[in-house]
Amino acid sequence: MSAEQRLEKLGIQLPEVIAPKYTYVPFRRAGEIVFMAGQVPKLPDGSYLEGKIGAGHSVEDGIEAARLCGLHMLASARAITGSLDDVEFLKLFGMVNATSDFRDHARVLEGCSKLLVEVLGERGQHARSAVGMGSLPANIRVEIEAVVRIVG
Repeated sequence: MSAEQRLEKLGIQLPEVIAPKYTYVPFRRAGEIVFMAGQVPKLPDGSYLEGKIGAGHSVEDGIEAARLCGLHMLASARAITGSLDDVEFLKLFGMVNATSDFRDHARVLEGCSKLLVEVLGERGQHARSAVGMGSLPANIRVEIEAVVRIVG
């Protein structure tokens, strides 16, 4: 089953690729390797999932934000070649806006990781780092970068 068929079966519609607000591009390709800019939890109305995990926002709120980052990541990945079937995720670097005593950063990132595997299967499996941050731009809950490989 193709990635597009999986998206349809799962009832997932990918968002538009987020246009950068500042001086950078959504992704940069170097041969078969692509470095993706940090993806953020932007909602269809243009607002963001905001707030600090561990201070008024739960792990589940973080997982929701990470999944939304993953949807934006898939949209950017599709924009590279026009097909998600040509993309393999190699590495994620996830940043969680969290209190200093928060300990479940890896669990938060599962929102993105599980989505990638659900949609891409083996090509969605990846290495990953999950770290806590004292703050993130616009007070977003999560930001996730990726390194992908073009396989098609």
